[in-house]
Amino acid sequence: METSSRELQAAEYLEKHQIKELVSYLTSALLFFRPEKPKEYLISLLERLRIAKVTGVAFPFFMDNSNIVAMFEMMDSSGRGTISFVQYKEALKTLGLCTEDEDLQDDGHKITLDKFKEEVNKRMKEI
Repeated sequence: METSSRELQAAEYLEKHQIKELVSYLTSALLFFRPEKPKEYLISLLERLRIAKVTGVAFPFFMDNSNIVAMFEMMDSSGRGTISFVQYKEALKTLGLCTEDEDLQDDGHKITLDKFKEEVNKRMKEI
């Protein structure tokens, strides 16, 4: 009984402070840039996040529109202008913009580049 209570408290703590999203973002940035000194890079990234939070200045994310388009085009290898919902969800996870337990609803429509860019940008702003 005590274990489940501690697990619940831990889960609530992680959710309250958005730790899963933060770790996912840090991991994605690390894999995207692959710096020579990963520990120093992570420390620098956390410091920039802290400064952005304290000053209210928006933090510059590592994905710009050209990166989003390039990612979409890699998934749309046939050049149809759409990707599947599964590809879309995996891309959001890879970017650290969607947690494993987030329940995204597949409406049955293919995801266009505009929809993909809109969703990635919206989620980056939320972080």
